Amino acid sequence: MQRVLRCGVRLARAVRERGERVQTFVTEPVDWPDTAPALREQVRALVAEHGERDPVRRANSWTKAAPQFSRKLGEAGLLGMTWPTEYGGHERSQLERYVVIEELLAAGAPVGAHWIADRQSGPLLLRLGNEELKRRWVPAIARGEAYACIGLSEPGSGSDLASVRTTARRDGDEWIIEGQKVWTTGAHVSHFMIALVRSEAGSERQAGLSQFVIPMDAPGVSVKPIIDLTGAHEFNEVFFEDVRLPASALLGTEGEGWKQATAELSLERSGPERYLSSMVLFLELVRHAQGKDDPVLAQLVGRLAAEAWTLRLMSASVAAKLARGEDPALEATMVKDLGNSYEQAIPQLVQAAVDFGDAEAEVLRAVCFYLLQVSPSFSLRGGTREIIKGIIARGLGLR
Repeated sequence: MQRVLRCGVRLARAVRERGERVQTFVTEPVDWPDTAPALREQVRALVAEHGERDPVRRANSWTKAAPQFSRKLGEAGLLGMTWPTEYGGHERSQLERYVVIEELLAAGAPVGAHWIADRQSGPLLLRLGNEELKRRWVPAIARGEAYACIGLSEPGSGSDLASVRTTARRDGDEWIIEGQKVWTTGAHVSHFMIALVRSEAGSERQAGLSQFVIPMDAPGVSVKPIIDLTGAHEFNEVFFEDVRLPASALLGTEGEGWKQATAELSLERSGPERYLSSMVLFLELVRHAQGKDDPVLAQLVGRLAAEAWTLRLMSASVAAKLARGEDPALEATMVKDLGNSYEQAIPQLVQAAVDFGDAEAEVLRAVCFYLLQVSPSFSLRGGTREIIKGIIARGLGLR
């Protein structure tokens, strides 16, 4: 991370020397709400009673679905926290929500079932959905009873989101969806998908795209699992064959799908999950290093703790700006890029520093080896590293 930050400073200095304006990441003290200590204790108690015990499953926990745990959070008022009470929300602050998700992720709680719905689908429905869509889905999300997936990637398109080929065509008062999505996280446990599809025949690239809310139990929708190399089922292929939707399934404005979807991705990139996926491994490293006179382990613990604290300050600054109604999309993208580098580096650094022949390292070894297998994907979800660096470069005036 230090190398990345130094590179960023050099780039910014070069731009300034050319007399150009550059936007930088400005961290700031966060005025945590008075309710934060009580919220932390509430979350810790819930996790202690209902959370995951297996340390391997606690790693990368925001991909682990446990509907019963999601319902417990809904009953406790810890989902839909910032949403209007009219739609089942609790009208609490962005920083209060940040406190809750930070505690859940640090503890490795199994939040995968509701994660996408609470993080981005609910807010998108509240902002752009018609009354029918909002009434049907948003209160159920807040109760922990409705889960969502995002239909973006398609076969053969890689990171080129604008090459969407799934289509929506009008048939009287209905829309007919045909096509396929791939790498769809959580589709097998989701109740609906917000899909980006091509709604204007003959359109190309960003033009002619729209978003639709598709119930996963609609006739013609089928889900095929993608099993990763650890044997886990998180991703899916989703097929649409003559899927008929009412006109009310259109989300937002017809033809504005590209603008809506990219705004939605800003929500996806702004949270602490972008640096906490490997935090369980760091905590196991701390436990393992306690009482050992090993300067290598002590140095590694200090380094990782310092970098985590820096990322937390950056991430919390983004949350504070969101709470003020600002749009820190560039800062959120920076946190994602730096956070992904951090959480991918932890298992490699631990593997290099720890003697896994030590019987006391059994749990640490299991968590580390799991993350070594899955962490390469961390910089793919929410936008590949190349896409993210392009967004940052444009935001900094470098391209």
